[in-house]
Amino acid sequence: MSERRFGAQKLIVSEIFGPTFQGEGYSLGRRCGFLRLGHCNLACSWCDTPYTWDWHRFSPESELSRLDVTEVAARIENMAVPLLVISGGEPMLQQAGLVSLFAHLPPGLAVEIETNGTVAPEPAVTERVSRFTVSPKLTHAAMSRQRRIRPAVLHAFAATDKATFKFVAASPYDLDEIETLTRELDLPDVYVMPEGRDPDQLMERMRALAPAVQERSWSLTTRLHVLLWGDRRAV
Repeated sequence: MSERRFGAQKLIVSEIFGPTFQGEGYSLGRRCGFLRLGHCNLACSWCDTPYTWDWHRFSPESELSRLDVTEVAARIENMAVPLLVISGGEPMLQQAGLVSLFAHLPPGLAVEIETNGTVAPEPAVTERVSRFTVSPKLTHAAMSRQRRIRPAVLHAFAATDKATFKFVAASPYDLDEIETLTRELDLPDVYVMPEGRDPDQLMERMRALAPAVQERSWSLTTRLHVLLWGDRRAV
């Protein structure tokens, strides 16, 4: 579905919730609000938000809402948080709507976008965003490399000097693929996050990954929301 069909003054929204804590990556633990947008251009086998795009299992009529950006901004402002995390789905599919939303947000509100790194950021989005958390997908996402890895787009994110590159790893064997990608594409500021949707699995995988991540001088992130609340939505 094209961005033009979404409309610049509307956003296709899955969830708006908070105050909560950022559960992953660069800002882990920070108090924040979440804006989760609908639709995605990928189909990761382990996706933890399939209700934003998988219409074989979920209904877009019940899962998504088409909201005016002023309504979205009002709900975000009512949270009274210092940080807004925009996720998905793939939020970069709705950049025109995001630019419209930004005009209604409090000037001091920090904004982070979580993206799969396949759609390049527009200048007006880059200007307002504090941080991009870019998460290129590995082979275990069960898609072709051509679909999930877009070198020119990843370079565009790196050129903003606002990007952290976060890779989801299921086992230490995935770290070799991450190392190959980051060297080939010269990606900076690498984070590794264990794949897992329950606390026991998450901790087991994080302990297995930690020594090799340390050896490579990368950063390791957990999934704080999973440790706190398990697989519950919108917390």
